[in-house]
Amino acid sequence: MFTTMKRVLVLALTATLALGAAACGAESDDASGDSKKITIGYMAWDEAIAASHLWQHILEEKGYQVQLKNLEAGLVYGGMANGDIDLFLDGWLPQTHASYLEKYGDKLEKLGVWYDDASLSIAVPKYVEGVDSLEDLAGRAGDFGGQIIGIEPGAGLTKATQEKVLPGYGLDGAMKLKTSSTPAMLAALDGAIADKKPIVVTLWHPHWAYAKYELKDLADPKGTLGAAEQINTLARQGFGKDFPEVTKMLQQFKMNGEQLASLEDLMFNTHKGDGKKAVEEWLKANADYLKTLA
Repeated sequence: MFTTMKRVLVLALTATLALGAAACGAESDDASGDSKKITIGYMAWDEAIAASHLWQHILEEKGYQVQLKNLEAGLVYGGMANGDIDLFLDGWLPQTHASYLEKYGDKLEKLGVWYDDASLSIAVPKYVEGVDSLEDLAGRAGDFGGQIIGIEPGAGLTKATQEKVLPGYGLDGAMKLKTSSTPAMLAALDGAIADKKPIVVTLWHPHWAYAKYELKDLADPKGTLGAAEQINTLARQGFGKDFPEVTKMLQQFKMNGEQLASLEDLMFNTHKGDGKKAVEEWLKANADYLKTLA
């Protein structure tokens, strides 16, 4: 009788241990799954879209689950600060996103600079004569309907235009910045050029629009839009520890103007709306690129 009871207890204990092991195994699998999930935030600037889709592809090929979130810049920075967003590939420093770094910098990690000749601009089509500088706009405001066509309200470029360009060149009252979205600005630019009408827009380098259209940046003798900047890869606090392999790759990430322009051309012109196809074609044409990330 004792032996039988002992055997029952042993069997029960074995079953309990087996269930516990199975539970631990399931928890381990879930944890592993969670550790392979990365959320990339991006604003609707074309280099941000291109770089984010490029890295989504690269990381998914390595088994990561990558989610892209399109938000205004301030929301991306706030999302990284509170841990909802892991990664951001379009941090403009030291000027355009300075206010966000001042607010959230102690909760972020800088992983590296991947493009080092970025700049903000205000541009017109080349056929617009007699307007070559921001100083010329006040006297020609009527030609442009009293409007500068801008992008998202939360963009650093919008802030610089409203707070520095307009007052700096005496444009308050003469011209207004019409904020909308990057796609809306580009649509307005495309339509105006098709009809050969005057238009002035907020733009930036790098951007594929400079390859597609004949544009001229208006001179900024007062330096209201700042000097050349760097595009940084930024991450939430703790990202480097959680994703050492990805961090190492991102620290090697670099693109030159020609590489970025060709990727953007595929993404926004050749394969418009199909970022995956654009990235796949670009990587085929740049077969050695992935080796630079090793």
